[in-house]
Amino acid sequence: MPILTVIASAAKMPRLTNAIAGMLPDPTTPIPKKNPQLTAIVIDHVPPDSWLVAGKALAEHGKNSYDMDIEIADEPHTKDEKTKCIRAAHAGLARRRGNPYEESHIRVQDVRAGRYDLGGRTQEYRYHH
Repeated sequence: MPILTVIASAAKMPRLTNAIAGMLPDPTTPIPKKNPQLTAIVIDHVPPDSWLVAGKALAEHGKNSYDMDIEIADEPHTKDEKTKCIRAAHAGLARRRGNPYEESHIRVQDVRAGRYDLGGRTQEYRYHH
């Protein structure tokens, strides 16, 4: 199941954390076979004066940013599905952060099924059993 990790340029605010968490299962929707009940989400915050781009803090740029990793098992997902997921995640995070720096990042990490485990069993093991 997907593991979503987000770093947002903001002070810790429960309202923002909840807003991000609420939209994150949605970007996985274009990737079929994902159960939102098994999607893990980790959200961290970095103050805008501690996030540097081109040698200047985001606060100086007057921008926000985010960095997101989406970890999934590699084999059952097409490039089109992953592209839809990335676009949906960018749109959702940009709406919640407002005024995002153009170079905000989202990565889909394809992990080999034999190296991706859930509850002590790899996806490869689950496939064969």
